[in-house]
Amino acid sequence: MPNKLFIATLFSLIFCCLVTAQEKKDNKREISEAIVADSIVEIKNPYNPLSPAKAAFYSAVLPGLGQAYNKRYWKIPIVYGGLATGIYFYTNNNKEYNRYREAYKSRLAGLRTDEFYFDSQGNQLTTPRVSTDGLQRGQKFYKKNKEISLLVTLGIYALNIIDANVDAHLMQYNVDENLSLAPHFIINEIDATSNLGLTLNFKF
Repeated sequence: MPNKLFIATLFSLIFCCLVTAQEKKDNKREISEAIVADSIVEIKNPYNPLSPAKAAFYSAVLPGLGQAYNKRYWKIPIVYGGLATGIYFYTNNNKEYNRYREAYKSRLAGLRTDEFYFDSQGNQLTTPRVSTDGLQRGQKFYKKNKEISLLVTLGIYALNIIDANVDAHLMQYNVDENLSLAPHFIINEIDATSNLGLTLNFKF
């Protein structure tokens, strides 16, 4: 009888050990699978460090080409509209400056044949429509406007390059849910005070 009791007890202990070992093994397998599953990070659009440089280079070679590279096609008409406006004002001011310049040079030579000595029908006037001092002021005015127009045109060209570069950077900006910054509001249960803060969450 004692032998049977001993054998039964021994058998029960062995069975319990086997069951416990199997449960531990199953738990380890589940934890390992969970770790593997959580460790996999899917990169939808891998970061390309050369993309901004390419976009800027394309826009420098041909304005609007960087925007096309970034697939921001709606910006191309804006780029060309700005450049066309700047070029138009530069051309117009340069034309007016040359008109006043040629008339002023003619006056200095003692001639009375410049366009301001004639009316709209081509009849010569005894007194010019624009005086010599007026020609000098006109030259300064249109020269200044011509330089401003040139600077604005070059500024739009530079903005076209900067826009393409920045846009290419922002297109690759990480807005994944694994990285988030959010405000939080906590009520202290001890003294019933409230705490307001900012939480930065990382998910790996």
